[in-house]
Amino acid sequence: MEQSNQIKGQGAQRNVINRFDKYTYEPEDEDFETVKTTFTEVFPKSIVNPVKSPDLSMEYSLNAYQGCEHGCSYCFARPTHEYWGFSAGIDFERKIMVKKNAPELLEKFFKKRGYVPKTIVMSGNTDPYQPVERKLEITRKLLQIFLHYRHPVSFITKNALILRDLDLLIQLAEKNLVSVNLSIPTINEDLRRVMEPRTSSVKNKLKALEILSQNGIPVNVMAAPVIPGLNSDEGLNIYKTVSELGAKSAHHALIRLNDTVEPVFVHWLNAHFPDRSQKVLNLIRSMRAGNLGEKRYFERYKGEGNIADMIHQTFALARRKYFHGKHIAPLATEHFTGSKDQQLRLF
Repeated sequence: MEQSNQIKGQGAQRNVINRFDKYTYEPEDEDFETVKTTFTEVFPKSIVNPVKSPDLSMEYSLNAYQGCEHGCSYCFARPTHEYWGFSAGIDFERKIMVKKNAPELLEKFFKKRGYVPKTIVMSGNTDPYQPVERKLEITRKLLQIFLHYRHPVSFITKNALILRDLDLLIQLAEKNLVSVNLSIPTINEDLRRVMEPRTSSVKNKLKALEILSQNGIPVNVMAAPVIPGLNSDEGLNIYKTVSELGAKSAHHALIRLNDTVEPVFVHWLNAHFPDRSQKVLNLIRSMRAGNLGEKRYFERYKGEGNIADMIHQTFALARRKYFHGKHIAPLATEHFTGSKDQQLRLF
């Protein structure tokens, strides 16, 4: 694998300019080698967010963390860090904000009069099972609230740490109250180490998939992002592997580099794949009308041109071949016991 000078175990190779800052300061590159990850507690007044994007199937999301240690250079959530006054680059990975009051806020949300239960997705932005969760257990406490109120929850994660909470997940699954979306963009461990430097290994992800499936917890695998010239040839192998391990469904998504994700990804690509970086970028541009990003609803997931079409056709073939007749049923809402109206009906 071609590599040049780089910060090991890091997705972003530097900080990038915050779009909202009038003045900026860029430390020397060597400063980043000694920067430690910090965790700052913040105190939001609410924790459940309505999702208004018309091309997303989720209606609510919940993010217990802002920023993510996993270090994926292409993460679409990076620009959200700029609203906190940080950079979408290294700051996103090393300045993590934690919401320890999230369980209390979730319980308060459930008790709102007239609340109609709908599946809440954790997280929709940053990973609920990123490394610091092992110590803080915010996600586990939230899971206990979901179980207590019998409310449906769906997870998006790329970390096998989710198996720590298998006891709670099994209880939720017994009432069809949980599903898991496991991100597996590659089953090449060498590539995984570069794409996702601090996520679980491919071996551990696949083991998590197998154990979750064996325990009746429905898993959808997300082969995302698909990056032409890096992992775009893995569609059939990924779908075959995860289907055999029990996944109920699988989906893919093309890479898109909006706003300050673009310079972070370009720096990462040049550092790790200098011999093919321009080829990869040109392939992405061929799918995005000459750009690296795409913000238009629905179009942002489609792409255009021959490369996009070939990728979509390959994954469609893989889905027909390995997931024919499989699906994940909608989660149940009829068991919910949270709001005041619901509580009164118990008597």
